[in-house]
Formats: sequence, C-alpha cells, structure tokens
Amino acid sequence: MQMKNMNISNARCLIAYFSRSGNNYVNGNIVNLPVGNTEVVAKMIQEMTGGDLFHIESVNVYPVDYTETTEAAQEELRTNARPKLTRHLESVASYDVIFLGYPNWWGTMPMPVFTFLEEYDLSKKTIVPFCTHEGSGLGRSVSDIRKMFPQSAVPEGLAVRGADVKKAQNEVSGWLRDIGMRS
Repeated sequence: MQMKNMNISNARCLIAYFSRSGNNYVNGNIVNLPVGNTEVVAKMIQEMTGGDLFHIESVNVYPVDYTETTEAAQEELRTNARPKLTRHLESVASYDVIFLGYPNWWGTMPMPVFTFLEEYDLSKKTIVPFCTHEGSGLGRSVSDIRKMFPQSAVPEGLAVRGADVKKAQNEVSGWLRDIGMRS
C-alpha cells in the first residue's frame, strides 16, 4: 500500500520501537547482542526519514536468560497483560506517520507494544509496522494493529531477519521507497 501524497518532505514521523539487547536467538544460537536487532533497524529508519525516535521500555525488565524471557513473554500473551512502561510521550498529535518496531514474540508484538498502542489515539494516523524475527516474519502483528485501529492506514510492514539487521540498509531503504516514504 503506497501512502499517497506522503513523503519525508511533508510527513512528521515518529519511530517508536521495542527492542531487547542481551541474550537473543540468532541463526540457531543464543548470542549476546549489545544493541537489540529492532533498535538497529529503528535507527536506520530514523537516519533515512529524519523522524523522532522513541524507545518503548517495560518497567519490569525481562530476564537476561533468553529462554526465561520467551517464557515470560508467552505468559504475558496468554494473560493479555499490559506491562507498565518506563516513559510516555506527551502527545502523538503532531505526527502523521508512526513507524512501529518490535521483535516478533509468539507470532505478534511484545505486550509492552500493545500497552504503548493503547495509550494514544492513533486513529486516522498512518501506522507503519516493522519487525525483526528469526523465521516467523510479521506473524499476525499487522492484522492485530489493523484490528486495533480500523480508521488508520496500515501498509504492509517490513520483516527483517535478526541475523541480517546489520546489513539491512538496502532492504530498509527500498521498503521506505516502496511505501512512499523516501524518494
């Protein structure tokens, strides 16, 4: 879905993202990442669009151990939890486009991202999803966002394999061009 009449010269962009550094699953192994994969992609988008960055962070920090984190995330999903966030935006009214980034956890967004989405009126905004994953793509996250915001434009998102984020500049740039956010 191309966003008509919208490009970086006339759209104010927010890049809101949830990312987890530390022990992560990459190419079949547990690897200690100093910067989370989604944060790497978010910063690429910020460089290419000039948008504002906002890191979505849960008050309760996830365990260092990867398996324990996946178990905690699965329990949050099962109970439809809404974890408290460490900080909040005063308003999103001045933004036309919200880039929303997250790792794919159990087929959708981590529950802190749902908390973030429910805190703001994003109806009639353009919400552009992007995620990192190790084989599951966007899962059902795009349909979850569309259900939450039926009056918003939600183009197809970008799914970047976590193992490939450091060399994803061309993929990100091409995607931004495809959705009308970069010339």
